[in-house]
Amino acid sequence: MAKKSSFFQRFSNKTAKVTGKPLTFVIAVLVVIVWAVTGPLFGFSDTWQLVINTGTTIITFLMVFLIQNTQNRDTTAIQLKLDEIIVALSHAHNEMLDAEDLDEADLESAHERMKMIAERSRNAISEIEGQTGDSRRRKH
Repeated sequence: MAKKSSFFQRFSNKTAKVTGKPLTFVIAVLVVIVWAVTGPLFGFSDTWQLVINTGTTIITFLMVFLIQNTQNRDTTAIQLKLDEIIVALSHAHNEMLDAEDLDEADLESAHERMKMIAERSRNAISEIEGQTGDSRRRKH
């Protein structure tokens, strides 16, 4: 199943990993500090301001697409893994397999159903714990 990833996938994965490291943040802070310190040298000119504005805009613009690509693939992989777990569980609600494709109203409805199931489960556990606690008290 491991297919060779495309150049863009490898590039976006590597870029996302590198840009998420503390050292990368420190380098970015240092660039801003160097820019700020050079302000008096350039008389806080419009060109001096334009350099940081243009640089940060271009980097931000490109990073949005790279990070979104990585996030989309990660989300899809997580959904596939969760789907595999749902299929493997005998009592799972298989209608949840494609929950990420539901519209907002259907998602909300499914969420409400799951909240009710969770509440019933909590109540059942409380009843069992209550019965267990009662039987312990009677033995003493």
